[in-house]
Amino acid sequence: MDEAISITFDDIAQANEAFFADRANVVAKNAVTAQGVRPVAKVPEQAALSTAVFDIEVKQGERTDQQRSGRCWMFASLNTFRIHTMRKFKLKNFEFSQAYPLFWDKLEKANWFFENVIDTVGEPREGRLVQFLLTDPVGDGGQWDMFRALVKKYGVVPKEAMPETACSKNTGDLDGYLTRYLRKCAYELRSAHAAGSTADDLRAYKADMMENVQRLLVTCLGNPPATFDVRLRDKDDNLVLSGTYTPQEFYDEAVGLNLDDYVSLISAPTADKPFNRTYTVARLGNVVEAGGVRYLNLTPAELKAAAIAQLKDDLPVWFGCDVDQSFVRADGIMDLRALDIDGLFGFDVMAGFDKAARLDYGESLMTHAMVLEGVNFDAAGNSTLWKVENSWGKDRAKDGFDSLTDEWFDEYVYQVVVDKKYLTPEQRELIDTMEPIVLEPWDPMGSLA
Repeated sequence: MDEAISITFDDIAQANEAFFADRANVVAKNAVTAQGVRPVAKVPEQAALSTAVFDIEVKQGERTDQQRSGRCWMFASLNTFRIHTMRKFKLKNFEFSQAYPLFWDKLEKANWFFENVIDTVGEPREGRLVQFLLTDPVGDGGQWDMFRALVKKYGVVPKEAMPETACSKNTGDLDGYLTRYLRKCAYELRSAHAAGSTADDLRAYKADMMENVQRLLVTCLGNPPATFDVRLRDKDDNLVLSGTYTPQEFYDEAVGLNLDDYVSLISAPTADKPFNRTYTVARLGNVVEAGGVRYLNLTPAELKAAAIAQLKDDLPVWFGCDVDQSFVRADGIMDLRALDIDGLFGFDVMAGFDKAARLDYGESLMTHAMVLEGVNFDAAGNSTLWKVENSWGKDRAKDGFDSLTDEWFDEYVYQVVVDKKYLTPEQRELIDTMEPIVLEPWDPMGSLA
């Protein structure tokens, strides 16, 4: 046996002896095996620095709850919409249906998947591209540009017009069975191509497959309303909106934002993505006719400046981040110093691994979307702490609100969405006119919140 490449029993004994010779290791072992890593690594004094008072703060309705689903990007998007509805009609609270965009997203993603399958029938099945397309064709996650495409096509509805179902609250079975069906269809489409079917033949088969997808979705989520009745009362119980609307008409009446004014800013400091350039991701999207995604890559400081400008106008900001990093969930604090993981284990786990390297080596990417609703500043006017509206209900953290430190923003916030009027003239010129660099489908900037 080559001892240079194998674990030997002498190695194990030596490491074990060194571990138990150190009192701190024994204390750490006893604590972690009983309580878990994060509770033991938590730095109480640091977690206590989180506050519920902010220098700039946007206030709106009650916390929402995505429950056991991956719809955070939809919840965050709708939570940036509802403030316009609440202010326009002076409502105490309001909530859009999140089951409604879920239905259309699944339907559009299925069509997007089939079109990608048809487009790649000549690619080897075992190749990276086809295997990537098969990995998660209709998962819950998404991007802001994908949500914009859904709203522009399908509009929005109040929660009462399409309420939650067992399958929207817990999407596991819906996703599992739909994914199985899509993969089976991919096999059938590729087999038909191998047997000589033309692209027109494949799209004829696709039409039948899409009918089955819709049948599955209606079974699990209900049928989205083509029209619905609305009766909204303001804080003083006055009837302020009533009538019958289509979802598109309701968006125009209740929200009315020009969605094309809102742009995605990312911050990815990797060598292959220079700042001040625009990017898109190959084969990432949902609504075929709307196209894919488009980003402008800027420094974290520039993302903060745009977000602060929008917050100063009393408007919330959609953002995407790697939520689980240095996160004390019970306290609702995202802080690089709130968990002393390296001190607990006695060697560098967190240190020495910068943002670019984490992206390049698969350690970090965008995993969750939320809403920025406030920010604090130090005496010099620099941002220090950010208020975050999450979509995990109100019975955690501070009434469902989290906070993140400015240093955490630098390391783990990857995207913000703002009205482009909050950009500099030079940034607006870049995002409006620059031809985007196309990233590979598996690039970390193609991750879905």
